[in-house]
Formats: sequence, structure tokens, C-alpha cells
Amino acid sequence: MQIIFILEQVLNGLLIGAFYLLIALGLSLIFSLGGIVNLAHGAFYAIGAYLTVTLAPEIGFGGAFVVAPLLVAMLGLLIERFMLRRFYRADPILGLLLTFGLAMVAEQTLRMIFGAAPVPFSIPQELRGQVLIGDFIYSRYRLLILAVAAISVLGLWLLLTRSAFGRVVRAGVQNPDMVAALGISLKPYMSAVVAIAVGLAALAGVMTAPITGVHPAMGAEILTFAFVVVVIGGLGSFWGVVAAAFIVGVVRGLAAYFLPAATEASVYLLMVLVLLLRPRGLFGERIQKFE
Repeated sequence: MQIIFILEQVLNGLLIGAFYLLIALGLSLIFSLGGIVNLAHGAFYAIGAYLTVTLAPEIGFGGAFVVAPLLVAMLGLLIERFMLRRFYRADPILGLLLTFGLAMVAEQTLRMIFGAAPVPFSIPQELRGQVLIGDFIYSRYRLLILAVAAISVLGLWLLLTRSAFGRVVRAGVQNPDMVAALGISLKPYMSAVVAIAVGLAALAGVMTAPITGVHPAMGAEILTFAFVVVVIGGLGSFWGVVAAAFIVGVVRGLAAYFLPAATEASVYLLMVLVLLLRPRGLFGERIQKFE
């Protein structure tokens, strides 16, 4: 029975890691191409969750699953066009301050509209139930989340490695001066990257809403761990972030079982150990600053 409990904690860790991954991939992409540390990224996660609570009674959870990330991606496009774009060539601290301010505005706006108390949201009836394999029982909805996360990561990887769009983005990350010399403007590509990144964060918010409930500070809470994942995985490394997300999730899941009091501390300890052994992160690469 102990093995079954441990297996359950590992799957719960992978589930947590899936949420971290969807947010951390967007953080890494925006920083790698635009040079901006987006402290507002968690706000898009929270907005996606609140849109789910608002839209699901009208169009169903399936409809909210599709519409909420698209609406947040459109919001991300507007913010990139009228705010972030002004800071690509500026001192990085200015972009940091801007996104910090956006995060505070978003959180307080959600607090004014929906209140400070958590908003409950139940798993849709059609997605409830358990999967039984021998003596092992696990939630069908949680397995669905893992499948959606895997499909999202695979789709993003194919986009970045098997398309003309992805080739330009990767070239812009590695050598933006050469891309500019070829007469290619990175601005529209940056807009698309921001839309994809915040859409993934919103998708994570949609999927977590029925599990943890929804509250205004949920974005700030998960953003810290997403940054830890990016640091451990290494900036500029797609699979480094993927590996780090699931390692962090599993470590946190197992710590919750064996050392509940050290659940969060285990994540930061893991980050310290990785940085001591490999300061760039697991698969970090040298990247040139976007100018």
C-alpha cells in the first residue's frame, strides 16, 4: 500500500509540474526573445481561471477551455503591442518594473470584481470519476490534465522546430543581430510569442480552477515556482524547462508525503543544489541579449 501511496504522490507531483511547465515555458520564451522578465505572467494564469468560472455556466467547461486561453492571448497581444514593445531596447529593470506593476493592477482588479474570498469551482460532471488499475485509483480529470499538458508541450515543440515561424524565433534567440541583418523584423514574432506564452498560462489556469479553486493571489503564488523551474532548467533551453518542471513537481510531491513541513523548502533546496553544480541550469545555453 505504501508503494501505491508513493505512486500517487509522484503522479500528483507530475500534475503540479505540468502547471509549472505551461507557465515556465512562456516565461522562458518571452525572456529569451524579448529580454523581459515578465512578472505579470502569473496574472494571466489567474485571469484564465476567473474567465473559466465566468464562462463555464454560459458555454460549458469545454467552451471555456477553448475560449478563455484565446481571450487571454488577445489581451497579451494588446499588452505587448502598447506596453512591452517599448521596453525591448531599454534597461531590463524598466521592463521588470512595468510587469510588476501590471501584476499588481491585475490582482487588485480581480479582487475588486470578484472579491478577495476564493471562488469555488467544481470538476464538470462528465469529467469526474476514477481510473482503477489493480489497487491503484486515480482521478480521471487529473490524468486528462497530464494528457493536455503533454499535447501542449509537443505542439509547441513542433511549432518551434518544424515551422518557418519557429526557425525565425530560434534564430532571434541565438543571434538577433544576424536576423536583423537579413531584413527580418522580430516584432511580429515577439507578438506571437507573447500571445502563445500567456495563452499557455491561461490554459493552466483553466485546468487548475476545478482542483484548487480560484482566488486573486493565485498567480503570484505559482509564479515563484515557475521562475524556479526556469532557473533550474536553464534559460534558452526548451527541454531543460520541461525536465525541470517535472523534477520540481515530483520532488515537491514526494516531500509532501515524506516531509510535509519541508514541501516548499525542498523546491528551493533543489534550486540551490543545481545552481551550485551548474550555474546555467540543467541545459542552459548562452544567448545574446535582444537589441
